[in-house]
Amino acid sequence: MSARVLRAVRRGLDVTVEVPGSKSIANRALVCAALADGPSTVGGVPDGDDSVALVEGLEVRGVGAERTGRGGRIVPPSDRWRAGSIDARLAGTTSRFLTAVAALGRHTTVVDGAPPLRRRPFRPLLEALATLGAVVEPLDRSGHLPVAVTGPARGGRVELPGDVSSQFVTALMLVGPAMPAGLALDLTTPLISRPYVEMTASVMAAFGATGVDVAERRVEVTPGPYRPTSYRVEADASSASYPLAIAAVTGGRVTVPGLGARSMQGDIAIAGLLERMGCRVELTADSVTVEGPAELRGIEVDMAAFSDLVPTIAAVGACASSPTRISGVAFIRGKESDRLGDLSAELRRLGVGCVETDDGLLIEPSRASLRPARVATHDDHRLALAFAVLGSVQAGIVVDVDGVGSEGWAAGWGGLDALGGVRRCRPPPPAGGAARG
Repeated sequence: MSARVLRAVRRGLDVTVEVPGSKSIANRALVCAALADGPSTVGGVPDGDDSVALVEGLEVRGVGAERTGRGGRIVPPSDRWRAGSIDARLAGTTSRFLTAVAALGRHTTVVDGAPPLRRRPFRPLLEALATLGAVVEPLDRSGHLPVAVTGPARGGRVELPGDVSSQFVTALMLVGPAMPAGLALDLTTPLISRPYVEMTASVMAAFGATGVDVAERRVEVTPGPYRPTSYRVEADASSASYPLAIAAVTGGRVTVPGLGARSMQGDIAIAGLLERMGCRVELTADSVTVEGPAELRGIEVDMAAFSDLVPTIAAVGACASSPTRISGVAFIRGKESDRLGDLSAELRRLGVGCVETDDGLLIEPSRASLRPARVATHDDHRLALAFAVLGSVQAGIVVDVDGVGSEGWAAGWGGLDALGGVRRCRPPPPAGGAARG
């Protein structure tokens, strides 16, 4: 089993940490480029599994991808989409976006992924695509991957729940301009993670699809071509949350360039959340700096709009002087892991007072009770990096990283080596045998 041992960060930390481009923005831009009526360039694409799997999936469909560093030139199919089989690995955005793209072609495409992805829900998206004119055939369990999708979807009006995953809404929005009748989504429940939907509309507009209207219970997309463009992906706010959180819990100072006040990402909320917890925050047009306080304080916060930050804030909350209550995120039980149940269980293993509620977590002040322990990631890179935040103040935390892959910057521990203490290390060999991994 592959594992990493974490070591505490030195005091007096003052560093600049580069983070990769936003996976969320990059994957939206790559799909728009693939659907455009000519070649585009997309720069700043991260090299994590999600974006790599998405590019490979587009290539299966006939898209040309000429890689140059962190980005490349995207060339749409010259005449028609190809048939083929797509392996989305563990990538939720990739699998959902490419399932929708598969509905545009006349040939059958099979979309599949690793076992944890097969467990995640897909039914609302699959039923919506069928309503819009695609043929969707489950190849195992109904409502889950793998599926065979055959188009072309004609578009039109369809109902979709807004409180399961904004990825379903985004997937349909992205293909809306390419469907002859466009798209009208009637949301049967309130929209969660609205900033991600607004991000989608912004990226689409950059590629010329300006006929997008996002309302409280309705999303409309007019038909029309995407235009070729040169697009630059900004730094990833959720990746930035981990080094910024380490500044918060260690009383250090960390600056992340390439991410600032004009960010389209909902997860830029990390700056305001850490400020509420007592940190000094400098947010400029193109950078964010966090300096940790002598004493952190807990907060009460509804995180429905920026739920990827839940593991980060839970880790910071454990180091605060008063409780932190996170609410509004019942839906994250269906992410790469059960991000409430699994996160809560592993935090308790580290000595953190953590109680799972109906829609969130209650984190008790736990810095004094933190202890070394071996924890699992449940195939979820966000859990792995949240444990790295706690590892910056408690040496000897061992993180099992099997199944995490390179997603979300996790393979290199998020560049956290730059912080001078969170290192990739081999654990000591188990009794009676050599270490593996």
